[in-house]
Amino acid sequence: MEKEALKRILEFLKDKEQHNLPFVWMQKNNIPFTEEELNVKGDLVLDYTEITSLPEGLKVGGNLDLHLCRKLTSLPEGLKVGGGLYIRGTNITSLPKGLKVRNSLFIGDTPLEKYTDDELRKMVKPGFIKGVILR
Repeated sequence: MEKEALKRILEFLKDKEQHNLPFVWMQKNNIPFTEEELNVKGDLVLDYTEITSLPEGLKVGGNLDLHLCRKLTSLPEGLKVGGGLYIRGTNITSLPKGLKVRNSLFIGDTPLEKYTDDELRKMVKPGFIKGVILR
């Protein structure tokens, strides 16, 4: 299906049917997020996608799964995750200040493996990682 046709269908669903546009579609097409769209109530699963960044102000009530998003090299400052943060297989090189993860952080197969747990926890201050850090 052509990109323009898909865009018209998605815009129709948003305007007439009151459905949110898919997160990945918005991100790839540089469509600005509303405050409500940045506040995801449950899990946000973006694993295996080719996203290169996440929007500033993103809050995920459940798990944030970015497993094998190989083009992802950073996370936005102030990211809040109510569950676990899965970044295995990404190219994220550091964690942002203010990152808040209420459960575990999964960093296997990333450049972050070279840091100790203490170094990673200090990196996010004044944020926190409440759960364990798994490699």
